[in-house]
This record gives sequence, C-alpha cells and structure tokens, in this order.
Amino acid sequence: MAAEVLNLERLVDFVTPIAEYVTPEQNVLQPVWDFVRQGPWGEDALRSPLFPVVMSVAFYFSCILPFMIIDLWGKEWHWTKKYKIQPDKEVTWPMVRNTMVITFWNHLLYVMPSAVGQYIYTPPTPLPPVSPGLWEFTWHIGASLIIFDFQYFAWHWLHHKVRFLYKHFHALHHQYHSPFSWVTQYLHPWELITVGILTTINPWLFNSHCFTIWVYMLISIAVSVEAHCGFVLPWSPIHWVPFGLYGGAIKHDLHHQRPYSNFEPFFCIWDRLVGTEFTLKDRQRAIDRREKIEYDGHDGLVGREMKKFN
Repeated sequence: MAAEVLNLERLVDFVTPIAEYVTPEQNVLQPVWDFVRQGPWGEDALRSPLFPVVMSVAFYFSCILPFMIIDLWGKEWHWTKKYKIQPDKEVTWPMVRNTMVITFWNHLLYVMPSAVGQYIYTPPTPLPPVSPGLWEFTWHIGASLIIFDFQYFAWHWLHHKVRFLYKHFHALHHQYHSPFSWVTQYLHPWELITVGILTTINPWLFNSHCFTIWVYMLISIAVSVEAHCGFVLPWSPIHWVPFGLYGGAIKHDLHHQRPYSNFEPFFCIWDRLVGTEFTLKDRQRAIDRREKIEYDGHDGLVGREMKKFN
C-alpha cells in the first residue's frame, strides 16, 4: 500500500509541471486572442451571431477553390498526378458546375435563413478578455473531434444500412465515386442540416471558450475538405498521425468506391472495431479477385456490392 502511494506521489510530481505549463494562468494563447479581439474587424463583428456563419462559409470556399483550380487547369501538372488518388479520373467543368449549383442552392435556401434566425434570436457572443489555456484549448478541440467522429460514424452507418435513408437522403453525395473538393457539401438538405448540428453542438458540452469553438469549426471544415479533395498531400495528417488512426482522403476516397466501408469522417477507430475499415491493401486484394467495387452514376451500389450491402 505504501509503495502504491509513493508511486502515485511520483506520478503527481511528474505531471504537475506539465499541467502548470498548459493551464489558463500561463495564457500561452493570449497574444493570439488579443490579436483576434483587437483586429481591424472590430469586436462588434466578433460578437455578432453571424460571425461564426460568415467565418465558416468564407473559410470553406477558400479551402475548395484552390483544389477546383488544380482539378480544372492543373491536370497536366506533374505534382498533381503524383498526389492524386485516382489519377485516371478526370474532374470536368460539368461535374464542378453540378456540385456548385447544389452547394449554392443549399446555402441560399437553408444556411442563409438559419443565419438570419441566429442573428435575430441569438444574443451577442461574449468575448472574455482572457484566452483559453493551452491545455483546455487542446483537449476541448480534440474531444469535440472525437465525439463528432463517433456521431457521424453512427449517422453515416445508419444512412447506408437503411436503404430508405440512403436512397432518399445520402445517395446524392455518392453520385461521384471519385471525390473532388466541391463534393464536400454536395449534400441533401437533411444531411447538411443534421451533420451541421452535430458539428456545432459538441464544444457546447464543455462550455468552451468562443476562440476554441471557432478554431474547432475551422479544423472540422479543413479536415472535411481534405477528405474529399482527391489528393494525398505531403502535409496531410495521414503522414504523421500514429498507428494509421487518421482516415483522410484515402479512406474516404475508398468509401466512395466501396460505400459500405470507412464510415468515420476523421479517424479509423470505430471502423476497425466493427470491421468496416477498408484499406488500399484490401482494395488491391479485391481487384485481384476481380470484385466489382465501382458505383454507378445515381443510385449507388450495383452488382455484387449491392448484395453485400444488403
């Protein structure tokens, strides 16, 4: 018993300096938060309930536009062929135009009205003078991402397992079996709204600092676009997240080819636990066995894959 107490004391002595380094009192993020609060946009803009919406929409389009330029005008660039997951699949202007129409239509009919309602009924966002602590900032974002990863895994699995949900709500997103950036929000309104709600509410569980919430939203958008961009870039988290726990563009690209697999948006934890993970090695084995793993243009699964899906 005495030995256990001694070991616990040693653990506390080891952890305490680390905890003190990342506590709010250290204010490691304070200079960044001061810059955000005192920027040329003014605090009134930050307090506005419209700010998170405007920030998210602007950041989303700033993420997808470079990939659109590469897809349409950089097809022959050497590095694009090097990093593209399916180099034989060409992204054409009609494909981009089709996804753009749905995306802008959803923003016009659903995002903008919800933003107006939020502006009318939501009080201004309080801006604390003190930044979140580095530890709080980090674990709130990490926990929110992990929770959403499970939430979307369950949502996604259900919308593939239940044929009615897939056909009427999720099939639109699977029209393209070789994803490109505009496919990220090429969604039925039901999917756009429900997934958007799940993404938004998680930081509320921890009563997170508004700066933490905003950064979490930006990270979620960036990761979602990266998953659909069709490229494995040198700076992708797939190269540095250990144990292959990050799915990224490869896993989601494979999901669009073999839709009853890789349901998680960010990681691979639940897919591995329930046996729905599908890797490049699995794909090669499937090709070797001459299994058909392609999608058709509209309704999704065909042939043998339809039988497996059911």
